[in-house]
Order: sequence, then C-alpha cells, then structure tokens
Amino acid sequence: MSLKTYITRLSFIAFLLVSFLSLPNNAFAQDGELPTSEEALANGEKLFKNNCAVCHQVQNKMVGPALKNVYERRELPWLLNFIKNSQKVIQSGDEYAVNLYNEYGKAVMPNFDYFEDEEIKSILGYIKDQTENPPQEATADAGGESSEAGSGGGGIPSEYLTLIIVGFVIVLILILVVLVLIVTVLTKFINQKEDIDERDREFVNQKLNLNKLVRSNGFLFFVILIFTAVVAKTVIDGLYTVGVQQGYQPTQPIAFSHEIHAGQYEIDCQYCHTGVMNSKSANIPSANICMNCHTAIKAESKEIAKIYKAIDYDAETGEYGDNVKPIEWVRVHNLPDLAYFNHSQHVNVGEIECQTCHGPIEEMAVVKQWSTLTMGWCINCHRETKVNAKGNAYYDQLVEAHDGGDLKVVDIGGLECAKCHY
Repeated sequence: MSLKTYITRLSFIAFLLVSFLSLPNNAFAQDGELPTSEEALANGEKLFKNNCAVCHQVQNKMVGPALKNVYERRELPWLLNFIKNSQKVIQSGDEYAVNLYNEYGKAVMPNFDYFEDEEIKSILGYIKDQTENPPQEATADAGGESSEAGSGGGGIPSEYLTLIIVGFVIVLILILVVLVLIVTVLTKFINQKEDIDERDREFVNQKLNLNKLVRSNGFLFFVILIFTAVVAKTVIDGLYTVGVQQGYQPTQPIAFSHEIHAGQYEIDCQYCHTGVMNSKSANIPSANICMNCHTAIKAESKEIAKIYKAIDYDAETGEYGDNVKPIEWVRVHNLPDLAYFNHSQHVNVGEIECQTCHGPIEEMAVVKQWSTLTMGWCINCHRETKVNAKGNAYYDQLVEAHDGGDLKVVDIGGLECAKCHY
C-alpha cells in the first residue's frame, strides 16, 4: 500500500469519526427545526395547556406518556402525523405506535388535524424548553404564602384583629387604674386640708350609689341608645346578606375535586367548561369529558363507578348501554334572574382569570362560592379593572379622549344599568 493511499484512507476514517462524534445522542433529534422564540414558546404553552395537559405532562406520566424529550424519540414528520391522527398511524401497522397504544390501555388520543404544522412545532418547542428547563418545586414556605394570599385577600387576619382588640382592652384597663389612683390621691390630699368647706368635703367623700345610678334617666337613656343601635345594625347587616350565598358549599352527588384536577394535574378550566370562551354560560362538563380520561384512570374508584352507572358504561367490556341517567349536580354560583352575566365577554374579551370571581379554585377539594357576587361587588370591579386597549383600534378615540391614560370598564359604560339589567 502506497503512502498516499494510506494517508487518504486515514483521513477518510478520521472524517467519519469526527462526523459520528458530532451527531446528537439520538438519531431523531431535530432541534434546529423547532422554534425557540418567546412568541412561539408562549403560543406553544397555550396550545399545550388547552389541548394536551389533560392527558400529558412533560416530566411525569398521566393518561399518556411523559413528553420529556419526545422530539428526540421520533422524526418530526412522524410526530406531526401522529399528533394530527394517531389512529391512522396505528392502523398503518407502525410498530412504535402500536406498542405505545397497547402500553397505555388502548386509550384513544383525540385527532388534532386542525392544527397547522407550525402550531405543532410550537408545542414541541415548548416541550423542549420544559425538558431543558424543568420547573422548580415550590418550597413549603412559598406554598404557604400563596395559600394565604388567595384566602380572601387584603383584610386583617383574624388573629391580628383579636390581638388588637385585646390590646385596646388592656389600654382601657390601665387608663381606668390610673384614673382611680389619681382620684384616690386627690381625695386624700383634699381631706388633709383643714380650711376646706364641709360641703365640699362631703362631696369629695361621697360613695357611689349603684341603685341610684341604675334608676337615673341618663343611665336608662344610655342603655336604650346602645340597645337600639345594636338592633339596628343587626337588621341592616341581615338585609345586606339577603340573597348572598358567599361560602355556600353543597355536597355533590359525585365527589369531584378541583384540587386534584385543576391543581395537581393542572388541567385547564376550559377543557371541562367548554362554553366559557364563547358562551353566556361556562357549561357543566358532560360525562363524556370525564370518560376521556377515566376509561383508563382510576377505573376502580367508587366515585368513578358513579359516572359509569350514570352513563351505563361497562368497564370490563368497554361497552355503553341505553339506561343513561343525568348526574344531578348542585349549582353553587347563582345570580338572580334580573342580572345578565356573560362568561365569554369577561373571559375571552376582558381576559379575566377564573380565580378573580371563583377564588383559588385549584385549591378546593369541594367547590364553594368564594366571592359575594353582589351588585356592589361587580360595580367595584368595573371601577377598578383596566381595559386592555393596546393594539385595538376600537378604543383609539376613547384612549385619546382620556389623554392617553388607562381606560377602565367604568369609562366604557361599565356602570350603565342596561349593561346587566335589560
């Protein structure tokens, strides 16, 4: 073998070695094809939480597999096809898809064929970002603070209020003791004087007559005044609470926990309450939505068995019967018929978070009415809430009329009677 041939072969082997070492660890890695911009990641996060989070988490298994590094497990065209129509890929006989389908109890993944390729790529980009930057576990202190912050907001904690009242009582007692001491010293001083008039001495040394005090007109007037004030305040407070159900927490026919679904598993509210973005009502979730997960999850649970019974579902055969009965959920949040409220107007247009009205719903094992939902409460919200007019030409003239300042709901007719009563 000539020296030239030997050097050529050696160079070729070195080239192959360098090329091999420069390859990613997984043959299906396609980092360069996934978006990394903040806008794309934000859009991917929104799409993921609204469509995927009910069955998948990035770091942990749920109904489906954990999606950590999913972009490295298969080629991008395969992922696009599977996400758009998983059953089509499975029925084609793809070995990886079939094994995945069998491993997770043959749970059928919904089709997302209405997604554009760029939207799916943004979801995968978000998954990649979460894979490389996993969220830090919240500390116990932080959890306590967030819980306290969401517990009702802004008022003085009851334990502090008790301490303040006790402090006032102690101060009043000290003042009374000081006054008694002053009176005692002055009385003793006056009695030591020899030139004091006898009538004055008698007045200074007179004793308190409780019987006479109680029978006096001044004391009776004071007692009647206090009694009348207490009764009036009680009546007024009672009138203000007519129709107010704050704290109402009925027992439901099935023990559904928002703490588990919306809190622990971070299922988006809109996944179950499908009308919240485009309807007056948020809608009570149908049992079909429950069955998207619970054909495979917690099938042995007594509460899930109640859902099966309501829709006449046989967990062993996976078949549905005809003896369907509605689940009689108890309504928690009630507004009077004379008041009109539109969820889509507030959530979709006003971009109001669910927790604004419903409180920390993700922490409630049993749902209760968090806010008063009174007319005054709504009006106060309209007075304080800013309108997002940025980039919306509809509000340009109104913003100009307010010297370019912040618009609030009250500035666009938020206190007009006909907005809620017509």
